[in-house]
Amino acid sequence: MELYLPAVNSLKEKRSVIKPILNRLPQKFNVACSEIDHQDVWRSSQIAVVCVSNSSRHVRDVLQSSIDWLESNFPDVLITNQKIEVL
Repeated sequence: MELYLPAVNSLKEKRSVIKPILNRLPQKFNVACSEIDHQDVWRSSQIAVVCVSNSSRHVRDVLQSSIDWLESNFPDVLITNQKIEVL
């Protein structure tokens, strides 16, 4: 997911927004996640969320649920691009 953080004015503020997301997603959905790009850009972030399962439908459901949860629980964070890829 590519995220836009319009209210952020420093890297410290950005980390205070991204860190709770990265902490709560694994607790809520049993996934792994990490910020994978734009670490030094104030208002932009790219995070990866990973789910492992023997069912591709389950993976898609979990990843879509995590996107929906992020949109509803962090209204100040805008998802500008998202991609679900099943391998």
